[in-house]
Amino acid sequence: MNAMPTDRIRRSFSRSFGSYHCAAGPQARIARALAQRLVDLGAPRQFGTLFEIGCGTGHLTEALHQKFSFGRSTLNDLMPQAQETARRWGADFLPGDIRNVTWPARPDLIASASTVQWLNDPAAVVRRAMHQVAPGGWVAVSGFGPDQYTELSALGSAARAPGLCAPDDLAAGIGPEVEILDLWQDRQPLWLDTPLDVLRHLRQTGVNGRAAQVWTRADLTDFSTRYRAAFSGPEGVRLTYHPVWIIARKPG
Repeated sequence: MNAMPTDRIRRSFSRSFGSYHCAAGPQARIARALAQRLVDLGAPRQFGTLFEIGCGTGHLTEALHQKFSFGRSTLNDLMPQAQETARRWGADFLPGDIRNVTWPARPDLIASASTVQWLNDPAAVVRRAMHQVAPGGWVAVSGFGPDQYTELSALGSAARAPGLCAPDDLAAGIGPEVEILDLWQDRQPLWLDTPLDVLRHLRQTGVNGRAAQVWTRADLTDFSTRYRAAFSGPEGVRLTYHPVWIIARKPG
């Protein structure tokens, strides 16, 4: 697989950073559900240290702080604007590509929501998290599965995130010493009024960062016609979200 065009992704999320928090309703719901699932599985309500990968505008950061308390937090993101998220929650900020930065030593919770799909090998991040987390610590990572935005793929879009994978793939290579507590997936339709609203949603959330096409008026008309014909329903036009996650605990 080709390397992820990090600069293009960075530019796309930079343009959408101001609109992302309000526009990314599905991602916010996934973050809240991931935090709640940690509670349901018996995670301690107090952690010594948190390391969050891809904090963005803070959907997961907020959800975690509503459910748990942390002695110290470190938030990572590719976007320098996310430093404001860290400041808001009194956390340290670690900027940069998660594959290249030095992770904090032995966090008690490593968490990430709706980020690892932008990496060519999401399972490598999960394996590193399992290695890095403190004995007795928890890892909770969500991404998206192969049916994410399946409507766009059906119409010929090649702008899929490179790391769409099934839950079992996230667990690939994890040793038997790690206790996998939950592998989960769901397919969640988002209904929008028109195909142009689909494109607007993608732009406002930055998730079209791999798209290189320049759209003409004729392209937009053709896209709208084909999208409406294939994916209309009583609530508008459908865009599928396919969240997946893994939650695991390291013995200790």
